[in-house]
Amino acid sequence: MLKDHPDAIIAGIDEVGCAPLAGPVVAAAVILDQKKLPKALRQGLDDSKKLSLARREEYYALLLACGAAVCGVGRAEVHEIDSLNIYYASHLAWRRALDSLGCMVTVALIDGNKTPKDFPCAVQTIVKGDGKSLSIAAASVIAKVTRDRYMKQLALAHPGYGWETNVGYPTKVHRDAIIALGLTPHHRRSFGLVRAQLAGPGAVQIDLPL
Repeated sequence: MLKDHPDAIIAGIDEVGCAPLAGPVVAAAVILDQKKLPKALRQGLDDSKKLSLARREEYYALLLACGAAVCGVGRAEVHEIDSLNIYYASHLAWRRALDSLGCMVTVALIDGNKTPKDFPCAVQTIVKGDGKSLSIAAASVIAKVTRDRYMKQLALAHPGYGWETNVGYPTKVHRDAIIALGLTPHHRRSFGLVRAQLAGPGAVQIDLPL
């Protein structure tokens, strides 16, 4: 597809936060000028899950400051995840990230193999794209750091769930806290473990695999 768009403005898109029991799903869209990209980013950018916390923070700061990246962030809130389901809520976050770039994009490179319907530009999906495309990897880092910081802020208002470290994922600490402390407005009611808590303590299974 990219051969058909030699002058394309290309944005890599990735999202973070599909599996957590709490918090929004956050997406980022990134346009890179790879000729101006610092060597550290050219050589080091990768899927955010493969990077240490310190490295993610370093690359996040570099992407925002280097002048070679245009970054946009979008998210879908918990009530949208519950009403749309996480799959379509992720697509909504993608669109919002793309819109927040403030410029017209020709082609969106999206991690995975699912092409969203009615997207505002051409789409090329790339399986494991966050390890193959620098712009998708950059989006992965921006989305991950943005969401993690937000969840750590929420942890201050909702102590006990471990969000400062598990950022909403279903760790044992988080699952046990749901039973002991109940639900917050930031929990996804459509997710199985959270639904079980709403149905009553006897329905909750605390030894679910992560």
